Amino acid sequence: MPEPVCTERTPRVVTARKLVRRAGRERAGRFLAEGAQAVHAALAAAAEPGSAVSVHELFATEAALCRHPGLPAAAAAAGAPVSVLTERAAADLSETVTPQGLVAVCGLLDVPPARALAGAPRLVVALVEPADPGNTGTVVRVADAAGADAVLLTGDAVDLHNGKCVRASAGSVFHLPLARARNTAHALDECRRAGLRLLAATGSGDLDLDTAAETGVLSGPCAWLFGNEAHGLPAAVVAQADHRIAVPIHGRAESLNLATAAAVCVYATARAQRER
Repeated sequence: MPEPVCTERTPRVVTARKLVRRAGRERAGRFLAEGAQAVHAALAAAAEPGSAVSVHELFATEAALCRHPGLPAAAAAAGAPVSVLTERAAADLSETVTPQGLVAVCGLLDVPPARALAGAPRLVVALVEPADPGNTGTVVRVADAAGADAVLLTGDAVDLHNGKCVRASAGSVFHLPLARARNTAHALDECRRAGLRLLAATGSGDLDLDTAAETGVLSGPCAWLFGNEAHGLPAAVVAQADHRIAVPIHGRAESLNLATAAAVCVYATARAQRER
């Protein structure tokens, strides 16, 4: 087991601490994955042959290594050196109230849309200008669970490497291609080139989700477009969609939040595609 040499003043820890901020992540091309779930997912993904996921270093307290005795072997399989931290140094790297003492330094995950859509995708989730990292991470988790092929973030979007986003994804950021594109129109063009029908999730659509499923709209390859939590999809994006689809509200709730609406739509589509 490595010796506990890293304190909050150790240069590698000081450098890693800069990755808490978006500017630091973008300069270094790296981000922090904190907690057992994220770290295990990162190491497992990095160890897969041909994986695009990279783990540059694993920081862990002695207590965390005792709780997770398989981590050194998993880190070795992923090509990641292990550095033992003091509890104070671990807290310095943490963004949570109760640090777990496990932090992995990973390479950024986002790729160009054309690369994320390579092959023949059938189900893609596109978030247009999402602002909340927790919601964004949850949608990535939903997309992963439903078997989606990729997630795209477009426009002025939250950083998907934000610590809250990574934690909310429960490791799913390491499981499927993630793309970020400042130009939403360009990203939608890439979806069309990949053979995807564009489905805009709106409060007042031309179709409701039940009708879309019954008429076969959900059965073919498609990209779901979800908008900002507060403002929804821009009118220009809605106009570009092949269909505008609303989730039916059968009770008295005014609407569904982004992550819940995405779960309902994506799972309905996954089911329709399996039954085709």
